[in-house]
Amino acid sequence: MNADKFQQSGEGHLPAHLGIRINHVGDDEIRSEMTVQQCLMAPNGLLHAGSLVTLADTSAGYGCVKNLPAGATGFTTVELKSNHLGTAQSGTVDCVARPAHLGRTTQVWDATLTHRETGKLLALFRCTQMVLYPR
Repeated sequence: MNADKFQQSGEGHLPAHLGIRINHVGDDEIRSEMTVQQCLMAPNGLLHAGSLVTLADTSAGYGCVKNLPAGATGFTTVELKSNHLGTAQSGTVDCVARPAHLGRTTQVWDATLTHRETGKLLALFRCTQMVLYPR
């Protein structure tokens, strides 16, 4: 699958609702972006942490799909962690997700989220996905 196919798969689902755009899909890197907008903000006027987590988890998830082992039918996220180091009130958030481990039963992905206009590091993210097989 390429970036266009993943973009289409998100239509009608949370990634499209949040305005996530998939820019590049490779075996070892997924690049995506999200424009900061009112619906992504917390009531305090700052970018909601969940918005960043969704961007990172979506990117890592698409990377997992791209790298599923033969015979696998899908995956589910079993753990995720994020360290939030900054925020934004406007502009674009860029996400780069890369695999740390591509196993037969699990994958681990890391993502870095930055503010495009300032270059400021916003969050570091890591998730573990369990690879699913038919019963």
